[in-house]
Amino acid sequence: MTKILGISSFYHDSAACLVSNGNIVAAAQEERFSRIKHDSNYPESAINYVLSEGKVSLSEVDYVVFYDKPFLKFERLLETYVAFAPKGLSSFSTAMPVVLREKLFLKDLLIKNLKKIDSSFNDKRLLFSEHHLSHASSAFYPSPFDDAIILTMDGVGEWATATVAIGSKNKIEILKEIHFPHSLGLLYSAFTYYLGFKVNSGEYKIMGLAPYGNPLYKDLIYKELIDVKKDGSFRLNMNYFSYATDLKMINQKFEKIFGQNSRLPETENLTQFHMDIASSIQVVIEEIIIKIASYAKNKFQINNLCLAGGVALNCVANGKLLNQNIFDDIWVQPASGDAGGALGAALSYWY
Repeated sequence: MTKILGISSFYHDSAACLVSNGNIVAAAQEERFSRIKHDSNYPESAINYVLSEGKVSLSEVDYVVFYDKPFLKFERLLETYVAFAPKGLSSFSTAMPVVLREKLFLKDLLIKNLKKIDSSFNDKRLLFSEHHLSHASSAFYPSPFDDAIILTMDGVGEWATATVAIGSKNKIEILKEIHFPHSLGLLYSAFTYYLGFKVNSGEYKIMGLAPYGNPLYKDLIYKELIDVKKDGSFRLNMNYFSYATDLKMINQKFEKIFGQNSRLPETENLTQFHMDIASSIQVVIEEIIIKIASYAKNKFQINNLCLAGGVALNCVANGKLLNQNIFDDIWVQPASGDAGGALGAALSYWY
């Protein structure tokens, strides 16, 4: 009986999952124990919980699988800074010591923590999945489908920000990718920042605010910020965004086209303007998701769809997609964000 421990951590929404012979025994998010929302720390409590639920020790676990590949992320960071140089020098100077200390040597950090539980832990049992494969696996393998199109969308994994994959029986093949810095998740997070909410935390507030406004700025977003093709593929106009080179999401050019500075939540109340902005970006995201899904259905002629990645937490967009009747059935991974990556990492290795 093969037991696999899946782990996601060190970015946001750390979690752990125990899979035994392909069956999900237990899964938990670290924030439920630490009471720190979106806790990104090593999920010690979540790991202990899933091992306890499975009535196994770490020494009885055959493999531990981390949900992405830190070296590929490091490669992306380096290539991005080089591509945008000399922009981002201050950000580079700030980020690199942290990356070198914590992220690049993440394998050693994981082994060190695992050895606290089992001093005889063999590092050959530690494996690494790719970020979007973990997302895709978390959606397809628990779904009721033998065959499905799998759409994953988030901020960014290693390089990919959105993928189209095909799941068939026990295999997943990623066929198309969109790469950083072009990202629906980061576009939505840029508006989260602009409206005065916390990135990687307050995006749901934009979704909740949208119904109170009208999409008055939708055409402006399409004209200035994002170029969308008929198949749903897209490119962002990076002249308006700072996240590739700076510690901020957007720049003054972004604020200028909408005519107002970013909202300061400590001193500024929400106004109709902010509601209209939220409505506009919500509609844009919905339309792009529907375009991508329609293209995939027409190209691959598969009637089932699985969704994962942080963008799939936008349940309003999921509802709009469902109402289009493009697919016979849609299955959304409930833990679509990085927490679900722990489950996907374990399942991807099992299958």
